[in-house]
Amino acid sequence: MTDDKRTIIGFSGFSGSGKTTLIEKLIPVFKSSGFKVAVIKHDAHDFEIDREGKDTYRFREAGADCVCISSASKSATMSKGASTLDELLEECRDADIVLVEGYRDSSITKIGVTAKSTGYELPGPVESYSAIVTDNVSGFTLSSGVPVFDRNDVDAVSKWIAPGFTHFDDEGNARMVTVADKGITRRTAKAGARVLVNDHTFELIKQGKIKKGDVLTVAQVAGIMGAKRTPDLIPMCHPLIIDGADVRLRLNEEDKAVEIEAQITCTGRTGVEMEAITACSVAAMTVYDMCKAVQRDIVLTDICLLSKSGGIHGDYERNKT
Repeated sequence: MTDDKRTIIGFSGFSGSGKTTLIEKLIPVFKSSGFKVAVIKHDAHDFEIDREGKDTYRFREAGADCVCISSASKSATMSKGASTLDELLEECRDADIVLVEGYRDSSITKIGVTAKSTGYELPGPVESYSAIVTDNVSGFTLSSGVPVFDRNDVDAVSKWIAPGFTHFDDEGNARMVTVADKGITRRTAKAGARVLVNDHTFELIKQGKIKKGDVLTVAQVAGIMGAKRTPDLIPMCHPLIIDGADVRLRLNEEDKAVEIEAQITCTGRTGVEMEAITACSVAAMTVYDMCKAVQRDIVLTDICLLSKSGGIHGDYERNKT
């Protein structure tokens, strides 16, 4: 299809991997952003679209090439013989986004969907997919260069798929998204990060012997300041009146790590995920700055959103497995 501006994404995975559930969750997200969404499903097994004895069944059995039926609320079309994916895509030509379940051998861009229930197997090599959605993110991050999403992070998956993206106008210029029409709700976000140090650095932090001062206290204050300055650092973030910023650091003796958690709350029209992530990032960088004189190879890792609540996309909690 030439000059096809639609976004067409396939979802491929074995039965029970969660493909249908993922598509079901993505549809309202796209609809709430104003996209026209179509879904195409391929069933490897035969199926009956209507029961024997019904009018449409009788018309089709009589030899009609196409049978259409419509009511006050819905309509359906049944054709004699199987349709190709191209033919089905032509039927969905008015859609902005077409989500295709199955058709694993097609050339469309595909997301691989996998889960523990299917043994984390995929119908093809990981490299054949443009992205992976799974309940075992860490298991794929190390072995694949493609983006990997947690199956519960529907918002991140939708932003990867959505055409145009809301942070660009029709001419491709960057813009701040208008949130005036969104409802004012209570919003909370929690993020985490870890700073990995060696035994010597860990003991210096623990005993308060880092020359620049109390590492945990300074990093805690830095994290709170970072949350408040997020719109100054991230270009498309809205300035928010933060109700609360709780940044906590603790020492993990076993892993020789400084573990950081930040919970940010506000009452507004947009979420505080970026504020929470920024708080953790700034706190982690501050730990590095405080300790770099004694160790240069400190590692900042596991910076991520742990949970969020409020807003049209609902609640999210990172899968801990």
